Amino acid sequence: MLVHLVRHGEVRNPDGLVYGDLPGFGLSEEGRAQAHRAAARLAAYPLTAIWSSPLQRALQTAEAIAASHHLPVKVDPDLIEWRLNTWTGIPWSDLADRRPGELETYLQNPIGLDFAAESLEALAARVAGVIVRIARDDGGDLAVVAHQDPLQAARLHLLGQSLINLHIDKPGHTSVISLEPGNPWKEVAHWKPA
Repeated sequence: MLVHLVRHGEVRNPDGLVYGDLPGFGLSEEGRAQAHRAAARLAAYPLTAIWSSPLQRALQTAEAIAASHHLPVKVDPDLIEWRLNTWTGIPWSDLADRRPGELETYLQNPIGLDFAAESLEALAARVAGVIVRIARDDGGDLAVVAHQDPLQAARLHLLGQSLINLHIDKPGHTSVISLEPGNPWKEVAHWKPA
């Protein structure tokens, strides 16, 4: 059994906002193409379920994967984006001025974000908990489509690695990280689209 963690495709974001959990941020044209490449990558696996975050960009990516397997997309609200909240809706270009020091702290010590509505540890436990539950309940190969930091935090948690490594080898758009359940879990592949 393998659990394939898939980051959603590139998002249409003409204003360069930190979109977080805001509605209305779907895939760009390139993001749709990326989703189809991820679906082609996963076509050889006997997926029995595709799970997704409820956010549009993840759902659109999951739907591309589900279509090639003739499966419905299952949604779990706990696969949603990291609840940083204070950044949502701010243009990336204004973030340093409007939230001084926060981006630097996020990049240097993501464990110590006192401004975050949800700690990195809570994020990792939330998303890893969903992954463990659906792996136990669904059986067979699964795809889980969500967001960069939530997937990376869950990945580190499941592999028994330190969350301080959040920014090392993060999944890019429609990367597929294949994990084998165990104690700890084992990473067996990390596919990065060309």
